[in-house]
Amino acid sequence: MKNIAKYFQFEQLKTNFKTEIIAGITTYISMVYIMFVNPNVLGASGMDKGAIFTATALASAIGCFLMGILANYPIASAPALGINAFFAYSVVIGMKVPWQTALAGVFVASLIFLLITIFKLRELIINAIPADLKHAISAGIGMFVAFLGLSQGGLVVANPDTMVGLGSFTTPTTWITVFGLVITIILMVRRVPGAIFFGMVLTTLFGMVTGVIHAPTHLLAAAPSLKPTFLTAVSHVGDINTLQLWVVVLTFLLVTFFDTAGTLVGLATQAGFMKDNKMPRVGKALMSDSTAMLTGSLLGTSPVGAFVESSAGIAVGGRSGFTVVIIGIMFILGIFFSPLLTVVTSQVTAPALIIVGVLMAQQTREINWDRLEIAIPAFLIIIGMPLTYSISDGMALGIISYPIAMIAAKRGKEVHPLMYGLFFVFIGFIAILNV
Repeated sequence: MKNIAKYFQFEQLKTNFKTEIIAGITTYISMVYIMFVNPNVLGASGMDKGAIFTATALASAIGCFLMGILANYPIASAPALGINAFFAYSVVIGMKVPWQTALAGVFVASLIFLLITIFKLRELIINAIPADLKHAISAGIGMFVAFLGLSQGGLVVANPDTMVGLGSFTTPTTWITVFGLVITIILMVRRVPGAIFFGMVLTTLFGMVTGVIHAPTHLLAAAPSLKPTFLTAVSHVGDINTLQLWVVVLTFLLVTFFDTAGTLVGLATQAGFMKDNKMPRVGKALMSDSTAMLTGSLLGTSPVGAFVESSAGIAVGGRSGFTVVIIGIMFILGIFFSPLLTVVTSQVTAPALIIVGVLMAQQTREINWDRLEIAIPAFLIIIGMPLTYSISDGMALGIISYPIAMIAAKRGKEVHPLMYGLFFVFIGFIAILNV
């Protein structure tokens, strides 16, 4: 045990086994929904849901092991939300591209992703982003996470007249979120260790006692076969032979690149890892998630990347890679205990996401709001992420406006050359998405 503690630098990071395990469990419970959401989303494309379930669990586990053991960060990986919907609904259903070819597109994008990571292009870009915008990215992710929680919990719903509105309190599941939010607020304010995790446990019990959440009929189930999707991406690479399909590949690459970059920066800022506006061991972290993306495409799932729900584990004290090693183990075990996991509904995890949003939003105090050339792009990032329901789109709004605002303030020479490059990249990125 001493060797493990030494490897993961517990002493330097001021953490311990108990804290790391609680953090791992907390993050896992916050993100385990992806094991059920991903098969439903990708299944719309005609893919085998059972195979996707297993591929999601294994790709997430491998990504977590890589990030924890190689980079020693408490940042978990899993197939990203949003890009999986783009895969199923835009590419396969909308463009009528066979899912096998779309999966090959993910594989090619992941190879390119790995190459630009090896040549440290991603590292250079992340280090070039100004500190104020890094804080804005972290706060923006907090807003995004909170909005996700409010939506999943039924407290905020779609409204045809006002776009969004207050949810209905006549819906029983909404009261699970209300109960969980009240309990978690009390535990957090009272500074109870592991407050977010214990809040979710009590919320689950409340749901089961009231009969809204049904107890599973059995505990164990065999892992579904990977055969329908395993290595399908490789055998269909030759199908990527049109300009339209290369645009699809480029979109997979760009969305994953900036979603992951934004998430890594935001989480590292939340955990206090940033030093002199740089993320230590960023190269290893980037290599870990790009390798996870490649592995995921081979197993049969949409792009894998750093997961924003890692903020829940960080919020309860997770500081080392041991946190995500625990998460990786739980993803593997989750394959066999899938019936038990169904009790942790989105309404159970919603309060945790809302509270984590509050914690991440505290980064706004580090932004120089007195200078409009900084405040405007920072604000667009923060407000853009939840309102566009996309981390990368929110980043695009801020990074495109940043050089413009700085030039208007006669501070154009202070802008890093790569930020000017990103200005044009993001314009192209938005153009591609609209096409």
